[in-house]
Order: sequence, then C-alpha cells, then structure tokens
Amino acid sequence: MTGLKSFLAPEWAPQAALWAGWPRLAEEWGGELAPARADIAAFIHAAGAHVPVKVAIGSDEAMASALAAVGGAAELVRIPTGDIWLRDTGPIITGQGAARQAQVFRFNGWGGKYLMDGDAGTAAALAGHEALPTRTHDFVLEGGGIDVDGEGRLLTTRQCLLNPNRNPLLSEDQIEGHLRAAFGVEQILWLGDGLANDHTDGHVDNIARFIGPGHVLCQHPAGPDDPNTDVLREIERTLAAAGLMVSAIPSPGRIHFGDGVPVPASHMNFTITNGAVLVPIYEERYSAVALAGLKALFPGRDVIGLPARGILAGGGSFHCMTREIPV
Repeated sequence: MTGLKSFLAPEWAPQAALWAGWPRLAEEWGGELAPARADIAAFIHAAGAHVPVKVAIGSDEAMASALAAVGGAAELVRIPTGDIWLRDTGPIITGQGAARQAQVFRFNGWGGKYLMDGDAGTAAALAGHEALPTRTHDFVLEGGGIDVDGEGRLLTTRQCLLNPNRNPLLSEDQIEGHLRAAFGVEQILWLGDGLANDHTDGHVDNIARFIGPGHVLCQHPAGPDDPNTDVLREIERTLAAAGLMVSAIPSPGRIHFGDGVPVPASHMNFTITNGAVLVPIYEERYSAVALAGLKALFPGRDVIGLPARGILAGGGSFHCMTREIPV
C-alpha cells in the first residue's frame, strides 16, 4: 500500500453514535414482529452500554412498541423507513469531525426484489437528523456490500456489485472507479459468491470482514452438512492469495426454520462499536467456538453474543440493521 488513508473509517474507529432499525412491516416478518423486536431490543440495551444508540422508527405503531421496549436505552427518531436494514438503506458516512459527509447512493431494493415504502427516504433523513452534508451518487450500492480497513483496501463480492440487477451498464473497471472516488480506497479486493439463499446477492458482511489493517476474518465450514462448505473454503483461499492476514471462525452451520432450507445465518454479521463487538449467535456449539475466537481477536473489547434467530427471519442480522456515525 502507498499509505493513502481511506475517506471511509473502519468500523473499529471511534463512534459518536450507532443507529439501529426497528421492525414495522409485519408482512416482511411472516406476520410476527415480536421475535425480531425482542432480539433487537436486547441488542440495543447491550450496545447502549458502550455507545449512544439512535433507533430509526418508521410508523406510529413502531414508535409505541419501541418506547415500551427500549425507550430508556436509546433515542427514538421518527424518519422514513421501509424496515430495519439501515446498513443498506442509510447513508455511508465518510470523513471525521467537521469533514464528515453522508454519501447517499441509489437504493433499488436489493436488485428490485424487496421494494418497501420509506426506504428511498431513509438515507437523507438520517443524514439530516445528524446535521451532515450529503453527496448523492447515481450509483446503486448497499453498505453491506462493502467493507474497508481504513488504509486503502475495500472488500466486496462479484455476485453483488457486478450483478446486472444493480448497475447493468457499468463495467468492473467503472464500478471500481466509483468506489475509489466515493471512499478514497486504492485496492479493490473481489470475492466471488456469498452465502446460499442470501437475498442480498452475496453481501460481503455475511462472509468476510476486516478486523484490522490488512487483517480479514472469514468463516470455515461447521459440520459435515454446512450448506456453504465450498463457498467458505473458496473465500478463505482467495483472501490468503491476496496477501492479507486471514483469521477464521466457524460458521453457524446449517440453520433453517423447520423446512430444511438453509438460511443465510452468519457469525460474520457482527457490529463493532466503542469497546464492544455484538455477535449474532444461533447454535450453541458452533457459536460458542466462534465467540471464543472473536474474544482472542478483539482484545480490549467486550465480545457479546446475542440471540438473532428472530432477526434472521427477515433475512439479516446485527450488522445489516445498524449504521455507525464516526466521531
């Protein structure tokens, strides 16, 4: 690397606040909001011990339920939201201090698959509440599709960013140009596919995350029936071949909701904030091993495992539903 520092701080940099979503559309949760709300309330209470938490509320009913569940632990903010997925619908904040700016990208419902009223207005509204200037990009990008180390490296997947349902008229080189211009990165590291049945088309925050400059974390297969065995092994090989320091923890293995169809559960969908790492857990055996590994990799931070099956019913987890605001 040449020493160029990214405009986009890594997630482990100091944070002024952490935003989280609050479920409001029952039809997106199989008609049942209570399990997801319980998981998210536990997350907000745990995170609030480390960072000021702000919750994006998209309806009067959602405000009433959030007040009852987390009203004393977070600031509740009424802004347009489709549902909870602020990592993708919210802005991406570049710079620090007085130089902070909200980057607002086009959002097309994960390639047109999930279009919810309110999502198109979330990024600008969140930036407005934070009193941040905005820069609008005519480029489809979700925050869960990228990850940076703060020293010029950006990690993404071909399955998502090169998918014709995002920016079909742009070549790989043109997409790289947009990423460099928006975030000040100089090296784009491409992985291939994401997890099976991931409706985001392979978001990188479900498969690999930077945990330090040039240091990336991924998952190795858990158990003989892990539905992502081949994909996870290929990810680890690709990261090592890129010259990165690579660490690995077990995946949750095969997680399903009674029908045998694997859902995209991942220990990688953790949220890093001031003094803590909040980790989704699903299966006691593999999650316990993953938590032990993360505690060794994040010295000086509390590694907190929290149940996340309720959130997973909507297709994501903690990282998907949060957006940090750097100091």
